[in-house]
Amino acid sequence: MNDEAPFRIGLRVEDVSAAAAFYEGLGFERTGTLSSPDGRIIMAILRRGDLQLLVDALTGMPFPGSERERGTLAGPRGLGVVIGVAMDDVEAAVDYCRSAVCEIATDPVDAPWGERYAEVVDPYGYAWKFFQVLPDPPHDSLGSAYDSWFG
Repeated sequence: MNDEAPFRIGLRVEDVSAAAAFYEGLGFERTGTLSSPDGRIIMAILRRGDLQLLVDALTGMPFPGSERERGTLAGPRGLGVVIGVAMDDVEAAVDYCRSAVCEIATDPVDAPWGERYAEVVDPYGYAWKFFQVLPDPPHDSLGSAYDSWFG
């Protein structure tokens, strides 16, 4: 059996150690780290189910001095992307994020399309959607979403 995660997301952050610790609080398990010659952690690999999170230093890897690195530094990082993760307890995830001084974009709410969800922006500028499917989701969740927004 292959132990490689089928889904991988890379995030660039200023403080890899602090970010890895934060993501561990969201249920990710640290599976490896890479340190620079001076001992600073420059990459952390975390995993939660099928999702592998590669947390890299904001500068110096893997494109040092490149236009891509300059664009990442200029930010905002992650704009337009939301990372969705199923949670057993959406409220607990939001409480954890609130204690970590995240921006709570959407407090936990039951959506007409059949999930309880919340959205937060983490301390590193990345948006997350925490969700759990409700016990009785509608047969047509896409139609329910449409009706909720435009009906």
